[in-house]
Amino acid sequence: MTTTAHTGGNHTSAREFMSRRDIDFLLHEWLDTDALLARPRFAAHDRDTVDAVLGLAEQVAVREFAPHNRAADLTEPRWDGRQVEVIPEVGAALKVFAEAGFFGAPLPEEVGGMDLPLSVYGACMSWFHAANAGTTGYALLTVGAANLLCAYGTADQVRRYVRPLAEGRFFGTMALSEPHAGSNLADLTTRAEAQEDGTYRLFGRKMWISGGDHELAENIVHLVLARTADAPAGTRGVSLFLVPKHLLDDDGNPGERNDVTLAGINHKMGFRGTVNTAPVFGDGAYTPGGRPGAVGYLIGEEHRGLAAMFAMMNEARIGVGLCATALGYAGYLESLTYARERLQGRPVGAPQTGRQVALVEHPDVRRMLLAQKAYAEGALALNLFASRLVDDVASLDGEEAAEAARLLGVLTPVVKSWPAQWCLAANDLAIQVLGGAGYTRDFNVEQRYRDNRLNPIHEGTHGIQAMDLLGRKVLHDGGLGLGILLARITRTADRARLVDATGAAYAEQLVTVAERLATVTASLGGLGDPAAILADATAYLEATGHLVVAWLWLEQWLAANGQTGAFYDGKRAATHYFFTRELPKVAPMLDLLAAADRFTLDLDPRCL
Repeated sequence: MTTTAHTGGNHTSAREFMSRRDIDFLLHEWLDTDALLARPRFAAHDRDTVDAVLGLAEQVAVREFAPHNRAADLTEPRWDGRQVEVIPEVGAALKVFAEAGFFGAPLPEEVGGMDLPLSVYGACMSWFHAANAGTTGYALLTVGAANLLCAYGTADQVRRYVRPLAEGRFFGTMALSEPHAGSNLADLTTRAEAQEDGTYRLFGRKMWISGGDHELAENIVHLVLARTADAPAGTRGVSLFLVPKHLLDDDGNPGERNDVTLAGINHKMGFRGTVNTAPVFGDGAYTPGGRPGAVGYLIGEEHRGLAAMFAMMNEARIGVGLCATALGYAGYLESLTYARERLQGRPVGAPQTGRQVALVEHPDVRRMLLAQKAYAEGALALNLFASRLVDDVASLDGEEAAEAARLLGVLTPVVKSWPAQWCLAANDLAIQVLGGAGYTRDFNVEQRYRDNRLNPIHEGTHGIQAMDLLGRKVLHDGGLGLGILLARITRTADRARLVDATGAAYAEQLVTVAERLATVTASLGGLGDPAAILADATAYLEATGHLVVAWLWLEQWLAANGQTGAFYDGKRAATHYFFTRELPKVAPMLDLLAAADRFTLDLDPRCL
């Protein structure tokens, strides 16, 4: 389906920014969503439900989110010292999003949700991220806050806050970083003072908090990390608190203003529609109960805040990967349309007086388009597969659920970082395909690049994801999760060998890389020195990511086997591209890791 949306300048044209055909292929021809819906947990849904909710997501994204994407980029949020103003189209779109039930769709029915499988919900959300990443950011945070409270909140917190979040009346934030402590949460200084009535008063400053203040909702539910008076040093002393912008009255309605305000807002290169703030808690701008201090409510146990917050962060990491994927996918489709329509040059060897041909007729342009396709469609498969693992954890029992959880743990850093890296590369190629038009505001590709450039930083930087994968998810786990991943890769390769010679060649290449990764992992674990092990963790993350996406391309190749038509030919072409042009990039990375190179570890910073 296409949409007519303002793309800036003088160009207003129909642009497809997500592929329903690809989503249907991934959900139904590959992941077998019908089998998922046959499980008791999701038995309330069927194929008709899935088709209807996907159609509704596409419709709302096309009609309500896409049209103001450029306007929200050009007109940034403004703060006048007391409140934040965003363009009215943002609030109007989110109101329709709420009325359509998308805030509550993945939440349990008992809190006002519809218990939609995350794999289906993720497919829906890809439309919104592709249409307007800035506006969709508010929804991502709100659903994450609701899920965290469902898992860790008290019955009273769930009753008073989750249903309004599910209805889109309250919005959520996650307030972790501080001006002096971005990713290093061990250095947080925001303090929480216990009160006689069981509440806490919070005092401190946060930084880079998306959605930290606005007038888009009746209330804002801040999930804030802070330290109590007796907290031990480091991350073990961090607790999690619910701090509403407005305190609730006895009937659950927003009432007195809490002592939460802003020091200012940050001005970003992309994602401009999502206001990014520097909140201040407890400076006396407001005096709830007649005195300063932001009133907060403990979530879970004292000093166990990171365990709860990481549940939201891991969900957000999958969401960031999906956003990066959608932006890369949208740029790919826009550049593909342009390349098919734009006449430019003549084939090599053709008379210079002959007719011009479309850009897509030039081999190098086809290379750039095929690379984008391989990155974007591979990333979408990665995201939906990870979401399916979340569904498996929720709907299976015993060893099957445990295996899905372990595999999800290993893949989460990859799901966040691989799309953020390679779908950004796709956006770069989209600009290149458009040439001079690509870096103008007449087309969306330059904005999508700017929006996507934030995703390698959002919810844990690329380097942090790398250390999490190698240090925590692989070695600390004793390699159990990695073993599950490699076993699944081997099973896929075994199936491919039975198809034909092409499948056998892909299988051999994939298994060779997988076995090398296992060998290199063991050698890294034997180094003993944590600093040496993690010095080139980014190479490990990127090598693992390319192996995983190659595996998922072979899975798609198998799902397309025996099918005819341009769509399935495209899947086969992208698989060929990835195995011949991308998977070979892994070998040099594994060589570097195997050599236990200490160059960057031992380098004198004065050399830089």
